[in-house]
Amino acid sequence: MLRIASFNVNGIRAAQRRGIDAWLDDARPDIVAVQEMRSPAAAVPEKVFGDHHLCYHEGNLAGRNGVALASRVPPSAVRHGFGHRASDAEGRYIEADYEVDGFGVTVGSVYVPKGATWAGPDADPAKYRRKMRFLASFRAYLTRARRDAARAGREFLVMGDFNIAHTTADLKAWRTNQRSEGFLPEERAWFTSILGPRTLVDVVRGLHPDAEGPYSWWSWRGQSFTNDAGWRIDYHLASPGLAARAVAGGTHRAPTYEARISDHAPVVVDYEV
Repeated sequence: MLRIASFNVNGIRAAQRRGIDAWLDDARPDIVAVQEMRSPAAAVPEKVFGDHHLCYHEGNLAGRNGVALASRVPPSAVRHGFGHRASDAEGRYIEADYEVDGFGVTVGSVYVPKGATWAGPDADPAKYRRKMRFLASFRAYLTRARRDAARAGREFLVMGDFNIAHTTADLKAWRTNQRSEGFLPEERAWFTSILGPRTLVDVVRGLHPDAEGPYSWWSWRGQSFTNDAGWRIDYHLASPGLAARAVAGGTHRAPTYEARISDHAPVVVDYEV
């Protein structure tokens, strides 16, 4: 069994103070895709991921972004960025090749820009256009990466914080958020365009086809966590062969507000390999 997790930690040093080590000891993932490390490489707490091998793309924005992959087995290759010049330096994508008991898989960790609306009182057209350019470039890259992995005899998995709730089942308050960033029609259409039975499969939705959620992000403010009024914006998107091996998975939601490590919950899937 191969247990793979994605976790936006909202700052690795803060996550350590809140108990990420206890979660790792309990969950025992083989590979973890991490987003929003928010730390210079030299300031990442020593052994915060235990004995896992850490690959880190910290980016050039102090205190922001930063993506990583932590794994029990060392990667055979690591790649930083995906060829989008405007964001590759920001620490938004890292990818590595792994061989686990003879099973080959390419794994990516992505942190998609939050974006903004293009019209209305809170609009920021520049941020809106920036996210849409990122998405267009990333869609083309995902096709190349998936095909490259297949030619090398590996499955492909991209995980992370996509900052998009794909369907009404992925957002509790979808009726009041139809003009909000993260649930705009064009963002949701982009998400639909990268999925398919021969391309990429939303693994957790496949495991929970009729569920509301399971949500992976809740605001720190108000009662959204207590009321489970969240968003599902953290995903495992897998090549069809890997998705077919998923046997269980979902979010590791903290038992209480006080026990939260981040405003996101880890998304964990067991793959039979």
